[in-house]
Order: sequence, then structure tokens, then C-alpha cells
Amino acid sequence: MLYRGFLSLVDRLPLPSLRVQRVIAIAVILTQGGIAVTGAVVRVTASGLGCPTWPQCFPGSFVPVGHGEVAVIHQVVEFGNRLLTFVVVAAAAAIVLAVTRARRRTEVLAYAWLMPLGTVVQAIIGGITVLTGLAWYTVAVHLLASMAMVWLATVMYGKICEPDDGRAVDVIPRPLRGLTALSGVALAGVLVSGTLVTGAGPHAGDKSLDRVVPRLQIEIVTLVHLHAQLLVGYLALLIGLCFGLYAVRTTRAVMLRVKVLLGLVVAQALIGIVQYFTGVPEVLVAFHVAGAGLCTAATAAVWAAGRTREQVPQPDTAMV
Repeated sequence: MLYRGFLSLVDRLPLPSLRVQRVIAIAVILTQGGIAVTGAVVRVTASGLGCPTWPQCFPGSFVPVGHGEVAVIHQVVEFGNRLLTFVVVAAAAAIVLAVTRARRRTEVLAYAWLMPLGTVVQAIIGGITVLTGLAWYTVAVHLLASMAMVWLATVMYGKICEPDDGRAVDVIPRPLRGLTALSGVALAGVLVSGTLVTGAGPHAGDKSLDRVVPRLQIEIVTLVHLHAQLLVGYLALLIGLCFGLYAVRTTRAVMLRVKVLLGLVVAQALIGIVQYFTGVPEVLVAFHVAGAGLCTAATAAVWAAGRTREQVPQPDTAMV
């Protein structure tokens, strides 16, 4: 009954074209990845506790207020990041409304509903991060959740582009599709190890002398080598996948996605190397987080391209 009421309200909206649905889906990917980048900016500017409470910014106020112990710039940066959450929510709500109005198949609807639900979970994780004083493990979970949302949003985009009445087709042979999945697992390992490096690194998110941010007590060089080795394994899997796809002469669209992914991973590796030898400058942290989002989206795009839906040709019923 409640869902029928929701449908009756949604049906009053204009019917979105496929192009509109795709544009909104791209906006979802950008906002889910973008807020991870702004979160990195919050961390490297030591603005993580610019709003020291949650969901309010200060006790009794949802917006920044004059406070002698918190610099204005830190309040602006942290509060600005919180405001971006509303942009993420708006994009997530828009895709739900668009695909519901268009009466897309259940699979598309399920992915669309994951966007606002995941955003709510992200907001809660963000609140826990603030309430725990930016404990490294909460920051790690916060970033990993963002990358998971980027992956889901990218797969959702692929589903939206497919015809609802099509039939499933394996574009990438099953063994190579398994290799694609394995590369996704390797990417997850790279991301997790990257958050460990961050947890032991110099950018804790706050530099107040009266507050000690909990850090990961492991030698950072050890974690950096672990992160680098996992990246090498991830890249090796992608190179093997690329040669395998060439061997089976897969479609040009799939090969383009793999090539773009390889380029992004190499660029991300170069940023990491420069970070290591230059003392992890703040600006490169933001670029590295953006690169993580791009690599995640590109890997998800390759995975989504491996099995797609094609239009079923209609039988010719013309009378002779």
C-alpha cells in the first residue's frame, strides 16, 4: 500500500528518457567519489574536528559558531564537507525517482535504492568518525565505504544502459570473467592496505595539542611496501586480463575500458611513488584519493561489461 502511494506520486513527474537516467547515474558516481576527495581535503587540512560533534556542528548548533579553540578555516572546511552530503543525497534520490518513474526492471531499481541507503550508512560512519576523535580505523572504514559506493554506482550505470527486455550475454568468457573478479579482489586489498598507510601516516585530520588522534602503531615503511606489493599484483592481473581479452578478440568497448583502467592504475602508482619520496604532501593526498575512486570505477566498469543484456530481436509476424 505504501509503495503504491509512492508510485502514484512518482508518476506525476515527467517521464525521464534513457539519456536523462544516464546523466543522473553519472552524477551519482561523481558525487559518491567526490565526497571522498573532499573528505581527504578535510583530513590533510587538519579540519576533521572543525565540527567536533555530530549530527550538530557544535553543541546546540547545526552550523559553525565562533569558538576560540577551533579555527574558522577548519570549521568552514569540515562544515562544507558535511553540506556536500546533501548533494550526494539529492543525486541518490534523483536516480531512485528517475528509474522508478521509467518503470525499469527490478535489478535496476535495487541498485538505485542502494544509493540513498548507502549514503545514510556513510553519514552514520562519518558521525562515528567524529565522535571517536578521528580514530584511524573509522577513517579507514569511511573511505572504504565510499569506494564501495563508487563501485555500486558504476555497476548501476551499466545496468541502466541495458535494455530491460534484453537477454543476458557473456561478453567476456567465463574464465576471463573470473580473472576480472580476482582483479576486483586485488583492488580491495590495495584499498585496505592504503587505508592502513593512511592510519599510520602524518595526516591524522587534527593537530590540536590537547587532543591526541589515535593512530595505527605499525612502522609506516612496512605498510607502504605491503601497499606497493599488492598494487603490483593488481596491475599484473590486469595485464594478464588484457592479453587474455586480446586472445579471445573481445569487443572494442571492453578493450577500451581495460586500457583506460591500466592507464589509471599506472598513473595512480606514479602518484604514490612521488608521495613516498616527497614526504606525502597534502595536495597529492587528495589526488591519490581521487585516483582510488577512478580506479575503482574503472574496475567496476570492466566487470559490468563482462556480462550484459542485449535486445532480443522481435520475430517478423508480417503476413505474406
